[in-house]
Amino acid sequence: MSPTPVFKIAPTTQQYDWGKTGSTAKVAQFATTSKLPGFTIDESAPYAELWMGTHVKSPSRIYDTGEVLSEHLAQHPELIGPSVCAKFNASHGNLPFLFKVLSIEKALSVQSHPDKVTAEKLHAAQPDIYKDSNHKPEMALALTPFRAMCGFRPLPSIASSLKQTPEFAALIPQPIQDTFLSLSTSSTPTGPLEKAALRNLFEAVMTTNEGACKAQLDILVERYKKGELRDGERRDLADLVMQCNTHFPGDIGLFCAFLLNYVVLEPGQAIFLGAGEPHAYVSGECMANSDNVIRAGLTPKLRDIPNLISTLTYTASPPTKHYVSPSPFSPTTTTTGSPSTLYDPPIPEFSVVQLKLAPRGEEKHRPVMGPSIMIVTDGEAVVRWELEGRKERMLNVGLGDVVFVGAGTEVRFEAGDGEFVVYRAFVEVY
Repeated sequence: MSPTPVFKIAPTTQQYDWGKTGSTAKVAQFATTSKLPGFTIDESAPYAELWMGTHVKSPSRIYDTGEVLSEHLAQHPELIGPSVCAKFNASHGNLPFLFKVLSIEKALSVQSHPDKVTAEKLHAAQPDIYKDSNHKPEMALALTPFRAMCGFRPLPSIASSLKQTPEFAALIPQPIQDTFLSLSTSSTPTGPLEKAALRNLFEAVMTTNEGACKAQLDILVERYKKGELRDGERRDLADLVMQCNTHFPGDIGLFCAFLLNYVVLEPGQAIFLGAGEPHAYVSGECMANSDNVIRAGLTPKLRDIPNLISTLTYTASPPTKHYVSPSPFSPTTTTTGSPSTLYDPPIPEFSVVQLKLAPRGEEKHRPVMGPSIMIVTDGEAVVRWELEGRKERMLNVGLGDVVFVGAGTEVRFEAGDGEFVVYRAFVEVY
């Protein structure tokens, strides 16, 4: 007898110190309302991430039985699908994505995700630190107003900060500054010379000795405290420096405010960070997919500055390069305008669908030729599907519930008396 393709799973919570505390965190709210087994909220504890997937560090389990999800999928690979099993070596039950909710109170580390080759090298050399040999590109989809630094700013923008903010310029040897400034208006900003100049600039900042860094930050922070902005300096970047300094005083990562794009996402907006793109999430709550990073600043954890410097792409661009443009997921929907919105980053490992239904609304999702994990972020609904052409099955879901959907399963959603919102991560191979 075939296993049911739709069932609830129990995610896991991660209590990193940057998380929102107690019931202010959506991570804790979802764990509470879904009656996550063994979970009791501690109002003084941080709740940073909710993990939904098969990561060996903290795997999800089947809600009703407690069986580890990856073990169940290994016994029933048809739930993953043959094409996904073949492409991602997922026959042992390991999904190619880790779906997460992040609740951020203070900035995460300045970091990047390694590519596949680098991930394998780092895992082989330092398996106690780099626990995963896979590359982990990341997409962040805002649930609340969400602030982040992502990718290198355009070269002219960085050059402006060098000219406007003397404390930033003081960290960088004059020959490196001169070379960078001479290339900052180049018509080929991603050319080899321009990338080398940006790398030298970034390396000079990130390898500044602690004493010089602290001295310049003290001057900068004191000036910003007095409200003294020089001509051309941005108030939002000054506020960003001050906020990060509250949690990480004297940290070299604060100077990344002058190197990286700073964005504020509204709910429903998303950014994608490919391998080798520096970024740091500052505040807010989002859906994300990843867990393999190289850190360098704004963190009490191990910093691997040499590997970060050597693996970045040094592609300078406006922040719009990182935005993910949404599109309708269900072109056959019978409603006016699709309530299902697809966020499809330029990688094969995962995509995400946001479904937002009005009270008593309905929507059908076509069969996806790969596994899905979805989480309810608002409201209640009934999920219906058929099991091998037999009698229709149903599952009641509510706020915080996490559900696995097997490959090739068509599902129908029927919202309750209020608005219903669910996020569904999936991988599909044709």
